[in-house]
Amino acid sequence: MPVRRRFGKKLRISTGIHNIRYVVTNIVHCAPQWVYESLYCARGGAENLIKRHKGQLASDRTSCRSPLANQMRLFLHTVAYWLMRAVQDAVPAQQPLARGDFNSLRLRLLKVAVRVKETASRVRLAFTAGCPDKVLFRGLVGTLILRPT
Repeated sequence: MPVRRRFGKKLRISTGIHNIRYVVTNIVHCAPQWVYESLYCARGGAENLIKRHKGQLASDRTSCRSPLANQMRLFLHTVAYWLMRAVQDAVPAQQPLARGDFNSLRLRLLKVAVRVKETASRVRLAFTAGCPDKVLFRGLVGTLILRPT
């Protein structure tokens, strides 16, 4: 007995070029537009996250001889990924860095020359006078400290 399938079609026109997407599914209880936007596009989003994880954090480098060492490397890369996502989510939406990739975040927020002065009650960061993102740093510290765990 053949399986009943629904056929959804979405037509999107941009700059005079037709961009047609077809989705074949056997989901009958939902609108075709919902199937495309919620299921098909979410799959593409997940693939992009995996690409970021592998490409920008080099998590595909599992070249150790021991499987346990490779598993530990992948675990540490995943922790780094979630830390970078937390920093990216803490950047205010009006900042251009809010939509930046991990390489941009790393270069502009992590690889910064700063003098650290630690006392018994606080840690002070002294940026150079020409640091373009020092105002952003102040906001990020306040946002990340006040975040619920």
